[in-house]
Amino acid sequence: MKISEIIKSSKTAYPSLEIVPPLNGITKDELIEQVKPFMEFDPKYINVTCHRDEFEFREQPDGTFKKFLVRNRISEVTVCAAIKSAFGILTVPHIICGGSSKEAIESELYNLQFLGIHNVFALRGDPAAGEKRFTQADNGYAHANELVEGIREFDRERGADFCIGVAAYPEKHAEAPNLDTDILNLKKKVDAGADYIITQMFFDNKVFYDFEAKCRQAGITVPIIPGLKPISTKKHIELLPQSFSLDIPSELTNQINAAGDDKNAIYEIGAEWCKAQCKDLIAHGVPAVHFYTMGKAKNIVGILKDCF
Repeated sequence: MKISEIIKSSKTAYPSLEIVPPLNGITKDELIEQVKPFMEFDPKYINVTCHRDEFEFREQPDGTFKKFLVRNRISEVTVCAAIKSAFGILTVPHIICGGSSKEAIESELYNLQFLGIHNVFALRGDPAAGEKRFTQADNGYAHANELVEGIREFDRERGADFCIGVAAYPEKHAEAPNLDTDILNLKKKVDAGADYIITQMFFDNKVFYDFEAKCRQAGITVPIIPGLKPISTKKHIELLPQSFSLDIPSELTNQINAAGDDKNAIYEIGAEWCKAQCKDLIAHGVPAVHFYTMGKAKNIVGILKDCF
């Protein structure tokens, strides 16, 4: 089943989840145990993020340095297959432009088609470690809209029919000069064939509502699903704005700062704020709410119990 069909047929808002592939060394059973707590809430699908290959230079006995490929995590396709097999749930692997040639992406699409995975999430991806700007791979894609076009070409040539999700940034992408330009870039992804949108996390629902209205004014008609993440540590109020170019409301930061070093209190403040966001979004008629779990189940499970 396609995500677009789920969105269209669902009469009430539903939860979806995003997980990060585990580091090498974990067993399949351990992965399944990590995911199992979410199954109580009948998530419609689970997104699995993709991490680009990295390289390191190692000194050789003769004093020269040799370049080695480093893959520290289980592949997203393997994780998707394991979860799909264990729970019968739809899985949505992320496909990124970063570090991948068109041929490598085509090979991955063949693998997904073979596994019966017909939903993907198309992203440009981050710059390589140590690089300030994104550089496309040799014979690769420079932008997510080009990747969407490539997947649609694969559909036409290979008889596939992928449902494609793409990302949006309610407070604009860090590299965009302004929100209006970023929305025009988002429209390029939709015009290329994207079926739905999931937003980056945000902590002020008004930001989402204003963003959604601007998207509709720009002619974007596909479903827009809000993405949420609960703050769980004091460091998040520093790290999240730096990493994702977003604002955290003063009311929330004041509550967290007032909690001092009380880790449990901060954890609860973050969870309660996210619950309030979720309930308000559902009341405003969003089709679904997407949760960035970052591999942690406890606070997300608590939010799901209260909201779904």
